[in-house]
Amino acid sequence: MARIVPSQIVALIDQNPPSGSATLSVGHGTVGILTAITRLIDELPAELLMISGADYINLVCSVESIRTSVAFWQLKGAGEIGNSGIRGKNVLVLIREVLAKCPDQAPSPATTELAFITDDDLQVSVRLDINTATSALHNGEWKAATVLAGAAAEAMLLWAIQKTPALASLPTKPKGTPEGWGLGDYIRISADLGLIENATAQQTALAKNFRNLVHAGRAQRLDEVCDRRTDLTALAAEELIARDLSA
Repeated sequence: MARIVPSQIVALIDQNPPSGSATLSVGHGTVGILTAITRLIDELPAELLMISGADYINLVCSVESIRTSVAFWQLKGAGEIGNSGIRGKNVLVLIREVLAKCPDQAPSPATTELAFITDDDLQVSVRLDINTATSALHNGEWKAATVLAGAAAEAMLLWAIQKTPALASLPTKPKGTPEGWGLGDYIRISADLGLIENATAQQTALAKNFRNLVHAGRAQRLDEVCDRRTDLTALAAEELIARDLSA
């Protein structure tokens, strides 16, 4: 089943705009679109409905209002009926207003929590990478899953290193600032600082090698490709890092 996102429903409403009045006409010419809109709303992932209680109530009331009107029209059997709207607004207008506030991307509630990252935007971004990598694994998109899981691992390690006061006291570290280091540097420094366990460092080193297969030349030299094995390696690495940093 295709993944439905709010902007798709907004676009569908825009292609079939309601009249300027609060009354919505239900008849042979509109019932198909109205039924499709309510069905698509049912298929929206719950994590994308990032709206207030009042907006959620407006959405539910509008959807049920359409369903009731369609059911009544089907019983009536002919002609058209008018849906008088909600609080003086056309129900399609209300639905569009609510869905326009919703994102098309958000991490699933099942995605690993990253409470140790106190930058909200970064936390959401990394969780999105983890969520997308997991979805890519299930869809057989091996390279995408491997690369995104590796990117999430790198972002978590960089965040932890930047926030560790002990970094300044390390006797040896790469030149420049942490932002300019590579994943291999993050693994070694994180282990030296005790941010991650040795087993986590070893797992992440494997993931680093597989993530580099995104470069065609390296993949040819090593005669390696991204597959389920590389995906699971990279996803295991980011989960171990999240566990260690959370602790």
